Amino acid sequence: MSRIKKSLRVLSVSSLGLLPVSAFAGVGGESQFIFNTYSFLVWGALVMWMCAGFTMLESGSVRTKNASVICLKNIGLYSIASVAYFIVGYNLMYVDVGSLVGSLTLFYGSSPEEILLIEEGAESAAAAVVDTGYSTMSDWFFQMVFVATTASIVSGTLAERVKLWSFFAFILVLTALIYPIVGAWTWGGGWLNEMGFKDFAGSTIVHSTGGWAALAGALVVGARRGKFRKDGTVKPTPPSNVPAVTLGVFILWLGWFGFNGGSQLALGSAFDAVAMSIVLVNTNLAAAAGVLVAISVSRPIFGRVDLLSVLNGAIGGLVAITAGPDMTNHVWAIFIGGVGGLVCTLGMRLLERLKVDDVVGAVPAHLFSGVWGTIAVCIVSGGNFVTQLVGILAIGAFVFVSSYLVWLVLEKALGCRVSGIVEELGQDTAELGIEAYPEFVVMPDTEDMENTDD
Repeated sequence: MSRIKKSLRVLSVSSLGLLPVSAFAGVGGESQFIFNTYSFLVWGALVMWMCAGFTMLESGSVRTKNASVICLKNIGLYSIASVAYFIVGYNLMYVDVGSLVGSLTLFYGSSPEEILLIEEGAESAAAAVVDTGYSTMSDWFFQMVFVATTASIVSGTLAERVKLWSFFAFILVLTALIYPIVGAWTWGGGWLNEMGFKDFAGSTIVHSTGGWAALAGALVVGARRGKFRKDGTVKPTPPSNVPAVTLGVFILWLGWFGFNGGSQLALGSAFDAVAMSIVLVNTNLAAAAGVLVAISVSRPIFGRVDLLSVLNGAIGGLVAITAGPDMTNHVWAIFIGGVGGLVCTLGMRLLERLKVDDVVGAVPAHLFSGVWGTIAVCIVSGGNFVTQLVGILAIGAFVFVSSYLVWLVLEKALGCRVSGIVEELGQDTAELGIEAYPEFVVMPDTEDMENTDD
């Protein structure tokens, strides 16, 4: 069932009387239309606010000499995602979808009936508009902010060494083509949807997609200079602003209520209100469990209670529950979120061992925990293990291979990595000519420059 069709399914259930009449008392067709549309718009705005969370998390995680570039990347990627999804992405994902992909037509807009209603005030068009269940562009807006979330994941992983324009070029391909194709397979009604693949709000469709794209980029671009020494040790790169990172995680936690709660895709009945409440509670419990587990395991894994792994534990729990937050047994949400926090913490350590440089831990939080969450749907949310596994592998293979190829093309055409002197001085000064903290003196970090793998 696609995300668009899900709203219509809820409306049709009420109209057929398959749920108690009292559950829908006082809610007419136009009221349902208004509440559904309002839900898309408000929850969508909250998801958009997650861009601020990613910006704070990433800018606080990098060294001060790269914070301004992070700010530019995040507002830039949101803008690219908005325009690319409007021009081509939404149509590929939702319009006339076959087994693989939707329409290649350009641009998207309000329905003819909505235009007639707005421009001419035609009462005859009102009934046709109301029958759709929600405003056309409110749905587009809600779907678009999910695309921007996927793009934000890539930014944090590749911070401090990827070229600005190469990064923007990749984001354009990701948001216009790669993500919409994955969405067409699943939420758009394509072949994975027909198999019964379940992903309520996007553990795999959004988060693992972003994680696979980020991992491909990290392998092509390589690690920061000096991050992995020749003797096998890892150079610590502590965040420049711990309060900003923490604030970023809290903003993401808040935004996730819109991410998961809005994915109920309707708010026109008592059924929807109860279901949405359950989703929000499960989302919160999973995040809290991820934090507590990360606190418990960070010392044996890292030798200390590691704040960054604890903060990522919250994100890991949130990502894990996103595939199936609609379960009525809240205890399972604690379990799924806790395991998500554990998977994320172990994944951060694994990437260090493999010498894959992920500045903010986005790959463990979004890819690894996303895989776990998609499998966890089989526990209490009705997923079939084989189908879920097929979806994980198919999406992973497609996104990783296509992303890797795009990164390779960009490496040949533009170069993906900044020069050694730019990396040493910082991208803020070298690429933007503006420092995030101008009252501080920028001191190039040359420690271990002669003892790197480069």
